[in-house]
Amino acid sequence: MARTKYIFVTGGVTSSLGKGIIAASLAKLLQARGYKVTIQKFDPYINVDPGTLNPYEHGECYVTDDGAETDLDLGHYERFLNVPTSQANNVTTGRIYQSVIEKERRGEFLGKTVQVVPHITNEIKERIQILGDSGEYDIVITEIGGTVGDIESLPYIEAVRQLRWELGDDNGIVIHLTLVPYLSAAGELKTKPTQHSVKTLMESGIRADILVCRTEHELSEELRHKLALFCNVQREAVIQSIDASTIYDVPNLMLQEGLDRVTLKKLGLADDDKPDLAQWNSFLRRHKNPKSEVTIGLIGKYVELQDSYKSILEAFIHAGAANEVKVNVESVHSEYIDAKNVAKKIGHLDGVLVAPGFGERGIEGKIEVVRYVREHDIPFLGICLGMQMAVIEYARNILGLEDANSTEMNEHTPHPVISLMEEQKTITDMGGTMRLGAWKCTIEEGSKAFEIYGEKEIMERHRHRYEFNDAYKERLINAGMRATGLNPDTGLVEIIELPDHPWFVGVQYHPEYKSTVANPHPLFVAFVRASLLYAENKRATLA
Repeated sequence: MARTKYIFVTGGVTSSLGKGIIAASLAKLLQARGYKVTIQKFDPYINVDPGTLNPYEHGECYVTDDGAETDLDLGHYERFLNVPTSQANNVTTGRIYQSVIEKERRGEFLGKTVQVVPHITNEIKERIQILGDSGEYDIVITEIGGTVGDIESLPYIEAVRQLRWELGDDNGIVIHLTLVPYLSAAGELKTKPTQHSVKTLMESGIRADILVCRTEHELSEELRHKLALFCNVQREAVIQSIDASTIYDVPNLMLQEGLDRVTLKKLGLADDDKPDLAQWNSFLRRHKNPKSEVTIGLIGKYVELQDSYKSILEAFIHAGAANEVKVNVESVHSEYIDAKNVAKKIGHLDGVLVAPGFGERGIEGKIEVVRYVREHDIPFLGICLGMQMAVIEYARNILGLEDANSTEMNEHTPHPVISLMEEQKTITDMGGTMRLGAWKCTIEEGSKAFEIYGEKEIMERHRHRYEFNDAYKERLINAGMRATGLNPDTGLVEIIELPDHPWFVGVQYHPEYKSTVANPHPLFVAFVRASLLYAENKRATLA
């Protein structure tokens, strides 16, 4: 292809309509036709990245191989496309303004008055085209965060208007995702919100090429023609996006609606090849037709907001399909667990995952959970903070170090079995300063981890400041814990196991970030399999 094509995805009427899922589904269909596709997210908030945002504010912070702390939609992009994203795939207003101000301080604008137009919009346009200019991709999809009409989104909308004019009609199109609500009192779908949303977009100088309509009910042919007429789009470009039982149904629904076909037509690209979705549909069949089921507890302090653990929940879906098992995830708030109620809270579970996180809230509950699953042989997976809780629990209850803790929770603990990483001790800024991105881990042969991965060296993504304290490693190993994964350069303990337990693994990294539909993460696959074995043995004992 001579030139990279650009697709811009905007949203109207309300937030949370699923722009990321629509963008990822379209990308999957285009990829399945043989095109090289990537997706990027432009977020209108002024934070430089989501790394300092509370999960209650913005859900999960996703991490890429190159250490970018990004919006959770990038997780959807990777899970659908099975292609890694990077720093270039997520840009915020904070980063845009930071870059422009730094250029002004260096004198790069030669004394000009720095303004939103052209300086901020030029910076946005440059960032939009970085991936396209790399020569790696045929098509770049850009999701614009927020809702059309928001003050903070205006510079992005203006940048899209300019760039679309510069690219030409065949090289850049706009897909507008909107809502067609159903009013039960009137007993009908209403198009006015969509009309107003498209009008707002047009007032900014942008005409939608394709309209994707989120709806709870089927759009009639009459209603589709009405939307086409009043929103100034072709009839074939009015695409229905009806509620689906799973996000993984959306690519097939968009295929049925012809979203990929009309997109390629408007971009002047061939649509001769039928999308090859054989692997995708094989996953869907296994996901929807499980042969058995397990219940796994997700122990954390943000469990009331599922977006906080989005990648973990999706990794369970991938691993469940790989095992032909339905994974029922039961969220358990660690803040309300103690020695008196732990058996009631988790005793019925087939497996337990202690989730990552920061801060001391809910920590003692997590430690109590680890003690219970260790003593009752329930399959256990600890991720990041979850792994650290396993070390603290073992130090307290097996080594007898009653006051063992992490210096994150108790700076003056007499037994800091988890402590601040050496390179973190001089850091004062919070944003982008953790140990981030993909790091090597060498796995001990003969270990459970080696059996799971099937290789000696792996690369996994990290996001943490505290680590296993090497000063206690020998004592913990002598007491029965094994450190089966180490960073070859720093000696950092990456994986711990309990050989006397049927399945007890803690990892300092975040395996959930690398699980995709095409490649379910082996750690989650093995954990679900172990939980299934536990459930079957439990049922056999009760029979």
